Amino acid sequence: MRDQETYVPFTDDELEATTGEFELSERQALRRVPGLSTELTDITEVEYRQLRLERVVLVGVWTEGTQTDAENSLTELALLAETAGSQVLEGLIQRRSRPDPATYIGRGKVDDLGAVVLASGADTVICDGELSPSQLRNLEQRTKVKVVDRTALILDIFAQHAKSKEGRAQVELAQLEYLLPRLRGWGETLSRQTGGSGRGGGAGGGVGVRGPGETKLETDRRRIRHRISRLRREIKAMRTVRQTKRARRSRNAVPAVAIAGYTNAGKSSLLNRLTGAGVLVENALFATLDPTTRKATAPDGRIYTLSDTVGFVRHLPHQIVEAFRSTLEEVAEADLVVHVVDGTHPDPEEQVRAVREVLAEVGADRLPELLVVNKTDAADEETLLRLKRLWPDAVFASARSGRGIDEVRAAIETRLPSPAVEVRAVLPYDRGALVARVHRQGEVLSSAHLPEGTMLHVRVSEALAAELAPFATDEGRVAAAAR
Repeated sequence: MRDQETYVPFTDDELEATTGEFELSERQALRRVPGLSTELTDITEVEYRQLRLERVVLVGVWTEGTQTDAENSLTELALLAETAGSQVLEGLIQRRSRPDPATYIGRGKVDDLGAVVLASGADTVICDGELSPSQLRNLEQRTKVKVVDRTALILDIFAQHAKSKEGRAQVELAQLEYLLPRLRGWGETLSRQTGGSGRGGGAGGGVGVRGPGETKLETDRRRIRHRISRLRREIKAMRTVRQTKRARRSRNAVPAVAIAGYTNAGKSSLLNRLTGAGVLVENALFATLDPTTRKATAPDGRIYTLSDTVGFVRHLPHQIVEAFRSTLEEVAEADLVVHVVDGTHPDPEEQVRAVREVLAEVGADRLPELLVVNKTDAADEETLLRLKRLWPDAVFASARSGRGIDEVRAAIETRLPSPAVEVRAVLPYDRGALVARVHRQGEVLSSAHLPEGTMLHVRVSEALAAELAPFATDEGRVAAAAR
């Protein structure tokens, strides 16, 4: 009996703390990654938010290469973590022949990692690799903090930066495919159920009619699979639209140039310099994900397109490659790939290898490639000299200062595919629209104005050559017949 006493009900946290089921310190330390819980009311309403990483410890397993390679990989992981909004406190590297199948870094080193987490006050561990569900669970149980792998981190950054409808759908598809095998329940002995199998209906059925029902985990998996199927259909429809636009450019014989490269190498900055596209530029990894296509005009009047693409990174998650395949196919259908390399990066050769690896996955490795070493204004001379010896055909430029941009533009235009058919024709002055098309789509070798019309010596596609045939001069007809 509480005489003259104000009764204040316990909060949910206080009730849990007094049951003795969990120690308060463990409950506060063990925090799950948003979006990876099985608490999904309806998968179609899931909103993927930031991981909200704050204080993190990085850990990597060095299985091959030099120590410098391992340190560069962990440095890149730190940049990814900072892009996601975290503060990196420590970075640890474990030398092993292969990652431990149970704990990634080995059972003995987990205790060392736990000590570092405790001493630094970190609330998250980020591993430089893709962890299996059992590795994630074991590390979280041993370190008592949230554990995130490289794949989840990259997916989270993509979710933050995707703006277009297609980009958001692609990112959600990649996240769901990553999430599906990693769904977890509320414990090893609890069986959450969403309904009985009897007549009672509802969440628990009625007395005497309760059956095993369907566990919440199974329901979530079913919903996720349904959502994945729906997203794939949507992306396939968007892919059809993209193919239609590409086919229209192909019919008009418009050459396509794709700008590819490592993330934060300066692709968007280069596109802005070449075309004035006005694309977002930020000193961050994966700052722009949605491809941008802009028109450019060569000195001879030919029109071509320049397309910015999603940035690459070493060990790019396969979910991302698959989800963004329709976007990456823009690269595979291009006539030329402008491969942008960060001249200030400590290991640009590894960047080039990683990009070419992804290009090979989408069938773009067979295309002509122009290497552009960017950020030369910030790179040291010794590095630039070494890269010039390594890549003698590369063009060196700075998108920020504008130095070398004219050389990049000239190198692109000299590598554009030339139309196949050479024609000499005199077009009447009332056919000005056809003359304009020839200038846009063909390569004008010479032109002159005669009393009867405009005389053109051009290289054009076979379709356009057929339209010019009625106006071809005798010399042009002889050249066409000899061909």
